[in-house]
Amino acid sequence: MTPQPAQAVAPAHWMAELSQKCFLFGGLNPQELAEHLHSQVCSQEKLYASRPIYTAHLPDAPLDSLYVILAGGPVIVRSAPLDRVIALTYGGGCFGMLNLDFGYGQVYHGFPSLVEAYKTTDVVKIPQAVIQSLHQASPDFRARYALLFELREKFRYHLLNCSTYPPQAVAALLRGLIYQERSLGNQPNSAGVFCFDLPVDIIARACQLNHRTVEQVLKGMIKVGLLKANEKSETAIDLVQVCDPEGMKAVYGATRDKVSWWPLR
Repeated sequence: MTPQPAQAVAPAHWMAELSQKCFLFGGLNPQELAEHLHSQVCSQEKLYASRPIYTAHLPDAPLDSLYVILAGGPVIVRSAPLDRVIALTYGGGCFGMLNLDFGYGQVYHGFPSLVEAYKTTDVVKIPQAVIQSLHQASPDFRARYALLFELREKFRYHLLNCSTYPPQAVAALLRGLIYQERSLGNQPNSAGVFCFDLPVDIIARACQLNHRTVEQVLKGMIKVGLLKANEKSETAIDLVQVCDPEGMKAVYGATRDKVSWWPLR
């Protein structure tokens, strides 16, 4: 499945979109969901690239809504002061949980981090009161909500294991995304390929590499069959397609002596 450009979702359809495509609401009865969500309390918005959405992890500055991505993205979190990408959220995912003042969100205070849409993104903002109500009423919702926190921590764990060795650094980011999107049920596609709208700039910021090095690593991964080369007819120039996730896992855990295709020692 190739990531598509952001498409606006008509107000009459976004509730169906949530129940069908969003992990957090996937296990809920549509009628039960409709009782909690309605257009009077939830709002659909379009987020534009390079415009800050909010600053995460500020003490005594909680959010009042959870953001659910319907289309577009990714939405990134950039840590200060290193300007490193520490979280990516794609369509079907949610962000803002860490700043909701209940549950696990009450303990997430740390260094300020900028949250912004890297590309145009359609979201639904759901008030905290609605999320709390669903959290209390549905065991399935509680389990899925907890898993979102777990996935965020595991994604950061992958980045912490991001070495200065370029192949391993890029593989760490891709392994984190593979684990995240597979757990959310968004990937892989019918051919077993994991497809990410993942610009070189995001990879560089997440892995603390320069753009040229990232480009060379991606070319090397394509050459040895870890990634699938984009067809000339494809317009998504930022598309990264992982066709050998197990091979990527091997690179992620490799030392310098074990990655023969990287020319620099």
